[in-house]
Amino acid sequence: MGSALFTPLELRSLHLRHRGWVSPMCQYSCEPETGEGVPNDWHLMHLGSFATGGAALILTEAAAVNAAGRISPRDAGLYNDDQAAAWERITSFVHRHGTADTKIGTQLAHAGRKASSYWPFSGKKGTVAAGDGGWPTVGPGTGAFDGYEAPSAMTEQEIDGVIADFADAAVRAVGAGFDTIEIHGAHGYLLHQFQSPLVNDRTDRWGGDEAGRNRLTLAVVDAVRNVIPDSMPLLLRISASDWAEGGIDVEASVRMARAASERGVDLVDVSSGGAVDYQQIPVGPGYQTGFAARIRRETGVRTGTVGLLTSAGQAEHAVATGQADGVFIARAALRDPHWWLRAAFELGEDLAWPPQYERAIPRHTF
Repeated sequence: MGSALFTPLELRSLHLRHRGWVSPMCQYSCEPETGEGVPNDWHLMHLGSFATGGAALILTEAAAVNAAGRISPRDAGLYNDDQAAAWERITSFVHRHGTADTKIGTQLAHAGRKASSYWPFSGKKGTVAAGDGGWPTVGPGTGAFDGYEAPSAMTEQEIDGVIADFADAAVRAVGAGFDTIEIHGAHGYLLHQFQSPLVNDRTDRWGGDEAGRNRLTLAVVDAVRNVIPDSMPLLLRISASDWAEGGIDVEASVRMARAASERGVDLVDVSSGGAVDYQQIPVGPGYQTGFAARIRRETGVRTGTVGLLTSAGQAEHAVATGQADGVFIARAALRDPHWWLRAAFELGEDLAWPPQYERAIPRHTF
């Protein structure tokens, strides 16, 4: 029998050569002085290396749907034409050079109260000072994330504006040549902030009970689904657990996944955490796969799993045992941008190499 990881997957009209994918990973490498939120040569090299390394699907880092939604001043966006043109250069490269008929998707996001933060290698933490290019942030309420300045509570008009911004960014994504779109509803960013009872203390229709707290995420799903081709799959990343008492748990995430699927989401990218600083996460290999497995089992929606799955054997096990339909590789891909070529070799599968590298194809050991 062949490898489960290296079997194809169809999402609407999108054919994925296999089930080993690239997880969204922020690079904090846009250069504000040469274009706010515009991806550049670093992004072309970074994402292109995964295409030549055999990934079947690459998801870009979070692309903010408006300027205030950027995680940091160095984060990418998809809210103007310059950004869209720069992304089109990258999608064209991936489509031309991908060794597994590589597809590429973008992750649309808004950071909410976690926006305007210093990037990891800045040497600073917390909210960016105005003199360093920072800006006021927004959230469901005025509660601040630990070490950050307090946001302002979003008005109805601002909420409607963000929903429209997600739709506008999706239209730009289609025009830029992306094959799929993922909505970022995880990791303590805006949509997750609205979902989590640990953050959202609103008493209007955007808060209160679970239906109210999920309303924004599902409204964004509707808005994006309505403006992209019916043939294009739509993905949603969620945090399946807040890892804190009184927060989102897997039962709530099953309900969210089911509702999202009914609105046209084709795959749920299952991660966890990020809403509060006092979370207690029992980190270890495969610590999140159980969430993906339960959502897949109880809703029938396809799932992707991520989190310390670093070896071919771990990824193979997750797919072969039905825990997920695909595996998103993150830090392991940074260490080895040819992770998929290595995994195919280890699992006894034949995956095309770039012709320029064929002289390096291993015969006995990698």
